[in-house]
Order: sequence, then C-alpha cells, then structure tokens
Amino acid sequence: MKEKIILEKLPEHVAIIMDGNGRWAKKRGAFRVFGHQHGVTAVKETVEAATEIGIKFLTLYAFSTENWLRPKEEVDALMELLVRSINNETETLIKNNIRLIAIGDIESLHKNCYDELMNTINITANNTRMTLVLALSYSSKWEITQAVKKIAEKIKNNIIDVNDINQELISNSLNTKDIPDPSLLIRTSGEYRISNFLLWQMAYTELYFTPVLWPDFRKNDFYSAIIDYQKRERRFGMTSEQI
Repeated sequence: MKEKIILEKLPEHVAIIMDGNGRWAKKRGAFRVFGHQHGVTAVKETVEAATEIGIKFLTLYAFSTENWLRPKEEVDALMELLVRSINNETETLIKNNIRLIAIGDIESLHKNCYDELMNTINITANNTRMTLVLALSYSSKWEITQAVKKIAEKIKNNIIDVNDINQELISNSLNTKDIPDPSLLIRTSGEYRISNFLLWQMAYTELYFTPVLWPDFRKNDFYSAIIDYQKRERRFGMTSEQI
C-alpha cells in the first residue's frame, strides 16, 4: 500500500478519531480498559506510518470533554495509560525528531498526567520532522466557547472593535491557531460522525470512515486512507475547471 502513495500529494495535516476500543474489548469478553491498552499499538503504528511518508501534522483525538462522564474507574485507567504511554514514548519522539503538542482543556487532566505531558512537550519543542497533536479533554464546542470569551474580553477592554471580528481572528483565537486545518479526517469503527471534533477547522476537510476498530488499525489502514484521499478532487467551492 505504501508504494501506491504519491508523496507529492500528501495531506499536510491528518486528524484521527480513534474509535472502537470498547467494542473491541467487548468482543473478547474483556473490560473496556483492555481495548484502550491495545489501542496503544495502533497509535504507535499510525505515528510511524505518518512519519515514514512525510505527514507534517498528525492529530489524535485521545480524550474528549464528554469522556469525563464515563465511569471513574475507566477515566482513572485512561489517565494512567496516558501517563505511561507518554513516558514510554518520549525517547522515541526525540529520536525521530517529532514534536508533541496538545490541544484542549489540559489543565483539567490529572496532575501526574498534566506534568508528564508538559515535560514531553517541552523536551520535544524544537523537533521539526512532524508535529504530533494530542486532543485531550477537548471538544470543539468548548474550544469555540473559549475563543468567543477571548474575543469578547478584547472588545470589553477596547483592544479590538466588534468590526474587527472576522474568520482570521476567530481561527487565531482557537487552540489550533498555529496548526493548519486538517486536510483529511479518519474515523475508525464504522461510525459516521465527527463527535464534536475540530468543527471550525474541518470546513473543507476530506472525511474517511473505516469499519476497522481502533486496536486493529495498522499502517496499511492508514496508507489506504491516504490513497483514497489522493483520488479526490479538492475544489474548496470552486469548479473543476478553475482548479
């Protein structure tokens, strides 16, 4: 599959909704946490695949604001798994020149998780090969609400005028202000929705849905999504002739 990819037509930014861990575990008669644990392998494979072909930005939807509503045992296990995964993979990120950043209400994370995350973000800050973005305690409605508050505060303090509000100002007020909009969104597990993820940023994103459950997602699955993307004509509201 990798050999079929046209390296000159890669999406600059790929975003992924990693779905299906719970169903994968249930099929095996195990607790949901078992699926999350095995999802780590899919994360490793996907990061490696993206790095190998030259993707510049890869965003993984790891934990939503709504996920806090799950049973405490599952949330605690997810936080512990996240800490362990970040700790285990920091050296790999450094070795492969990958920068780690995070979007979302990361200050709401458990303290040990937040500390480990910030440590790796700081250590990898100058890496340039690829940027790996973790969406943690994130939801698009939360992000847009925070952006509106920032803009309102600037108007209140006479820093800007209401007539200064435009698309650029809104984009620059979001968590993703230094990240290009996703060219491609991949969602696993056969669900056809975007679940409150990067709603503003995905105005013209190509969507790719696969029935593969996240713990089974491998490099060839990622490459298949890239190949499918490269077959599409991206018009951004224009006609084929204009393109």
